[in-house]
Amino acid sequence: MNDTNILQLDNVNYEYRNKYQSVKAVNSFDYDFKKGLFYAITGKSGSGKTTLLSLMVGLDTPSGGIIKYMGEDLKDMNMDKYRRDNVSLIYQDFNLFPLLTVLENVMYPLQLKGQKKKDIRHLAVEKLAMTGLDESYHKRYPSMLSGGEQQRVAIARALVTGATILLADEPTGNLDTENGDNIVSILKSLAHNEGYCVIVVTHDLDIASVADEVLQLKDGKLIQ
Repeated sequence: MNDTNILQLDNVNYEYRNKYQSVKAVNSFDYDFKKGLFYAITGKSGSGKTTLLSLMVGLDTPSGGIIKYMGEDLKDMNMDKYRRDNVSLIYQDFNLFPLLTVLENVMYPLQLKGQKKKDIRHLAVEKLAMTGLDESYHKRYPSMLSGGEQQRVAIARALVTGATILLADEPTGNLDTENGDNIVSILKSLAHNEGYCVIVVTHDLDIASVADEVLQLKDGKLIQ
């Protein structure tokens, strides 16, 4: 395995049956994702983007083919541990806890692992700083933040777990152009300057225009 390859998909298929027929949502998908790059996965609704994301995060299992993380088949891994430690999802609608402060939201994933607040506070502060949020934000609640600021908190929360892969599902979908551009700049910086593998599923052509690699899906197939 190339030492920069972090997630490898080898002839991956995903098929399900609806009321009328069998549907191949992902069809013979082959690709090696590398550390330090910013990827955009594009395609029309129904092209297989969201299904592919679910496969990469381990929420769904391929009907055929192999997905490897750092050379190890996901089927041979503890999937709870893989999702907890190696991959983080960033959502379009932020998914912050409204009754927790900014700092508490970011610390929460590590508290689920049994770590104490006093031991993880510095790490949460560090990750918030990486997204441009200083101490003045720490005690604020999500309702006190703009959409762009909430998405920054969500990114910091994704980083605090130690994950090496960041998967973002339409991360700018609920943001205006300026905030969307800022979020894209943060994600791209995390790839180029911090070595994360950042994979964004998007309809936004502006994101695709600044990505290192653009993967276009049509009917579950990689066409570009």
